[in-house]
Amino acid sequence: MIRVALADDQILVRAGFRALLAAQPDIEVVGEAADGEQALALVREQHPDVVLMDIRMPVLDGLAATRRITGDPALGEVKVVMLTTFELDEYVFEAIRSGASGFLVKDTEPEELLRAVRAVVGGDALLSPGVTRRLIAEFAARSREPAPVAALAELTEREREVMALVGMGLSNQEIARRLVVSPLTAKTHVSRTMVKLGVRDRAQLVVLAYESGLVRPGWLG
Repeated sequence: MIRVALADDQILVRAGFRALLAAQPDIEVVGEAADGEQALALVREQHPDVVLMDIRMPVLDGLAATRRITGDPALGEVKVVMLTTFELDEYVFEAIRSGASGFLVKDTEPEELLRAVRAVVGGDALLSPGVTRRLIAEFAARSREPAPVAALAELTEREREVMALVGMGLSNQEIARRLVVSPLTAKTHVSRTMVKLGVRDRAQLVVLAYESGLVRPGWLG
């Protein structure tokens, strides 16, 4: 079972998500929170696999709550997906840097929400369809000057190549086609790269690809 926690200050939003998720045979909703402090308490008590976290909440906002969750070694397996009203919410960039595994717009299709929950549990980053490359391009434009990352020296040439393709917004399937390998091989390269660099998930790998200078703004073409 995939255990999901819901954090949103709008009760109707939580009710809608709960109804959809709870109807799935492989998903269990373990609790709800109306603000960031409640979300933290819920996560520490239940250790869900995924938290659907609203960015704007009272008491403690979703960004601060996410930083506390991703910064706590005891909660290292918990994945956070940020919920936003707008596709390119100004806080999305900070959310990814804060350790979120991705984000969804609140009016996303039900099937996409379900796919998202299952995807992040499987280790994939989650960005709303049609937004990935625009988000990455904007993130790259805002990111600071590249800084050397010593851990990159531990990567093989193929792993660096794969990391660059992840940074450019390609999925495992697209990477496989680009490198003429199987999707499983592409996924294995991505996983090994994340382990070597000590990143939580694919989203953080994208951030590191830009911040290290392995991928630069304008490469998306």
